[in-house]
Amino acid sequence: MAILKILEFPDPRLRIRAEPIETVDDETRRLAEDMLQTMYAAPGIGLAATQVNVHRRMLVADVSEGKDAPHVFINPEILERRGEEVTEEGCLSVPGVYEPVTRAEWVRVRAVGLDGEPFERELDGLLAICVQHEIDHLDGKLFVDYLSDLKRQRIRKRMEKERRQRETEPANHAPAF
Repeated sequence: MAILKILEFPDPRLRIRAEPIETVDDETRRLAEDMLQTMYAAPGIGLAATQVNVHRRMLVADVSEGKDAPHVFINPEILERRGEEVTEEGCLSVPGVYEPVTRAEWVRVRAVGLDGEPFERELDGLLAICVQHEIDHLDGKLFVDYLSDLKRQRIRKRMEKERRQRETEPANHAPAF
């Protein structure tokens, strides 16, 4: 297992629409494990393959308190939506930014599991919100796209400034013994 690098807004690779996964094989299962490890280390509650520069339709999520209930959705699609809920969202690709976003409070999702078998699941609450957020990533959409142009531009400028600062700061090296 490996911790993968998470792309940050406004990286244009976050706008690439992910391609369906044709076969669930060992490579797919390894990617799912790496994505889960990356998500937990970040720490986050969801991660789409697009965010780690793999443009395949897979997402992982775990909204449990103990971080012991991982979900993997391959080729997920939302079949039905109900209700409406405004939730403050954040994103591993837009670190430090939290804004209210309106999404469906209940969804019915079809996907494929790591065993290669299709399944349907009804989701509500935080897991429903999380899966909608991650499916947006697979479609090249970010939660900042739900915000006003002005807010999105301010976030973009802040993220670009922070990236430039990280690139120009001297590395903190521990003393060698």
